[in-house]
Amino acid sequence: MQITSTLLSLCPSAALNSWLKTTRAISIVWLLASTFLGAQDAAQIAEQVQIRRTQYGVPHILAPSLRGAAFGLAYCELEDYGERVIRPLVAARGELALLEGYEAIGSDMINQQGYERAAATYHLLDTETREMMEGFAQGINFYLKKYPDIFPQYKSWQFTGYDIAALTTGVVTATDGRRFVARLKREKAVRDSLLKLNEEGSNAWAFAPSRTKSGHAILVRNPHLAWSAGYYEAHLTVPGVLNFYGDFRIGGVFAIIGGFNQYLGWSTTNNNPDLNEVYALKADPNKPDHYLIDGLSFPLQRKMVRAAFKHGEAQGLETQEFLFTPYGPVIHREEGNIYVLKQAGDGEYRRGQQFTRMLLAQNLEEWKAAMRMQAITSSNYTYADADGNIFYVWNAATPDLPLPSGGDSSAVAVAYSSQIWRKLVPFDSLPQLHNPKGGYLHNENDPFHFTNLHEILPPEQFPAHFPQPRLRQRSQLSLLLIDNEDQLSLEEVVERKHDMRMLLADQVKNDLIKAVRAAQPKKDIRQAIDHLAAWDNRVAADSRGGVLFESWFVHYSDMMGAKELYATPWSYDDPMATPRGLADLSTAAAAFEEAVAAVQQKYGTWDLAWGAVHRLRLGELDLPVGGGPGGLGCFRVLWFSEDGDGKQRIRGGDGWQLAVEFSDPPKAYSILAYGQSNNEKSPHHTDQAELFVQNKMKRVAYTEADIQATLLKAYRPGGE
Repeated sequence: MQITSTLLSLCPSAALNSWLKTTRAISIVWLLASTFLGAQDAAQIAEQVQIRRTQYGVPHILAPSLRGAAFGLAYCELEDYGERVIRPLVAARGELALLEGYEAIGSDMINQQGYERAAATYHLLDTETREMMEGFAQGINFYLKKYPDIFPQYKSWQFTGYDIAALTTGVVTATDGRRFVARLKREKAVRDSLLKLNEEGSNAWAFAPSRTKSGHAILVRNPHLAWSAGYYEAHLTVPGVLNFYGDFRIGGVFAIIGGFNQYLGWSTTNNNPDLNEVYALKADPNKPDHYLIDGLSFPLQRKMVRAAFKHGEAQGLETQEFLFTPYGPVIHREEGNIYVLKQAGDGEYRRGQQFTRMLLAQNLEEWKAAMRMQAITSSNYTYADADGNIFYVWNAATPDLPLPSGGDSSAVAVAYSSQIWRKLVPFDSLPQLHNPKGGYLHNENDPFHFTNLHEILPPEQFPAHFPQPRLRQRSQLSLLLIDNEDQLSLEEVVERKHDMRMLLADQVKNDLIKAVRAAQPKKDIRQAIDHLAAWDNRVAADSRGGVLFESWFVHYSDMMGAKELYATPWSYDDPMATPRGLADLSTAAAAFEEAVAAVQQKYGTWDLAWGAVHRLRLGELDLPVGGGPGGLGCFRVLWFSEDGDGKQRIRGGDGWQLAVEFSDPPKAYSILAYGQSNNEKSPHHTDQAELFVQNKMKRVAYTEADIQATLLKAYRPGGE
């Protein structure tokens, strides 16, 4: 391990030398034994793997084994994203502070514990998973050796499957309980804004054969994350074993993967389940650092973690003590109580294995068998397959609680171990729908209850700590688009996905117009409200009115504070027709005057097209774009940050999109708006941006004929 050898040679500290020797001894022995053999294997793999880059630079990796496919994926990611592929592996080892300095020491302390867990359990992973992890590491090592001058700081580094496994292995420490401790101490906790315009999340659709013109199921994957999130589009093929097309995340082979093989596919959306409980154990008054449970006294477990950090030309060593119990880490001690955090997924090492089984699944039952591992602790999953099935599950490694949950703000006092949760709610008991009436499924990050309006999932069927019903405007617009009897082609699904309506305007604009006109405003305000009345309630690039309406709603929400915004709030009993109207018409009118002044001052006029303000700025491109915040009821979600000229630049939302029809072979469209590469010199950094602003998607090259028809270049990593 390069870091180890460097520190041993440069650092004069005997303590540091001793620590490194003891904690890295096993890794060094393993690397010395494997590096020579691994180099031979890597050279062979590099000759066997073929990379075909098609239009827009998408890599299609053809390999004789899963190891080779992962090798090729790592190699391609490095070509397109460079050092960004390597940094997560350094962080996963708990050695990032040796590159970045002391500011990374806290994360290193935690990641070292995850790395130890990954190393201790690596042998328990199945062969297919380890093959892919080791292949990905070999691909990185081969690239670094082939191009030593590109990343000289990593010239002699070697990565292993352990490093890849550590990316998907987590441990819970006291750090995870900081927000709870802040509340416990009555400190000013960070509050979420009452107005959430930029909802992080995603959209997903699935259509049964009864809803499609082809008679084949259709799936849509539409995540909404920052454009820096690192979605990476790729196609992995191992003949007779794997033929998967979808997204990966930069720096790993397993992370929030979604896509399809020839049999099935799935999409994910965030669901934020309650995965943990804070328990208050009584401290033993007669024994320091002991707690009482089941009438007995037990000592707290202590773990000393050391992490090295760069300190100018030298290195330093930081030591931190972590306290644990068998129920979870100690996050706080106060007034005779010892607070511990028990969280689902603590120490879970099989996430990569579950993904592998999902990738290799050939039907719904095999895919569900992989999901039953519950190693992936959260996310809604929306599924479709070539057999015509559509399926949804609110996936969560949710504790089966013996006592009512304390939620985010209170601890559950316990005296007996039986009061502490031990098992998860089984996968088959989670909220789910299989081939529902109406032939559709959807999710936009709201809870599961209204996934299909024909088969509503009542809240009383599920535990109290499961989320309560909610249906925000983005979800409502989704249902307006698909809760019908329309039969759609794949192209029509893509077109419908790009709907530019802002549903909030449909719900409240008429009240706003009446309120402003009733206030007998001055001429400029009358002209502005007439302008808004003529607006088509859309956020297409050429639509006029949305800029003013968005500014008004922000002002109105700020002026209302914590008060109800709507005349009729959202209701579970009337989920699609509420909310509607405005709760305070005079405040709405006053807010409109402020909005007119604010927009006039900022842009010189309020008569603006949406795209005049909202821009896709990437490389040398500066393009008008349609789409807006999910919190305003936009299904075509984009969020923006203000540039120096006052214009709004995309920073997240729609970026990676995929729509697939499970014909034989599958037919699909995709778009990766910010390009296949983050290298501004690459032709594939901006070449999808114009398609994106035109609300178009590129045809996916999935078959060999499609690949050859759109081929830009083919090469092998082992070639010149």
